[in-house]
Amino acid sequence: MDRLSEEEIASKLTSLPTWTKNGKMLEKRYRFGSFFDAIQFVNRVAELAEHMNHHPFISIDYKVVSIRLTSWHAGGLTVLDFDQAAMLDQIYDSDGVH
Repeated sequence: MDRLSEEEIASKLTSLPTWTKNGKMLEKRYRFGSFFDAIQFVNRVAELAEHMNHHPFISIDYKVVSIRLTSWHAGGLTVLDFDQAAMLDQIYDSDGVH
């Protein structure tokens, strides 16, 4: 998969307004009502990552889960990162535990 240009990245970010670009990564913080809810979300993220064979950086800070996405093989962001970001938002929105 090819790395996206800065113009393509800017365009794709319009459909993911809660995500930010930081260098060669997409980043987002998800907030939860409890530590357990955060861990359940991380477990669902892990299942998706395994299915996609595309593994994010995950940080858990009590009730906040931070996700960073990039495609190392492409040297930056690809369509796969944006697809996964959208799927993570769907998981978060469907859980209803935040």
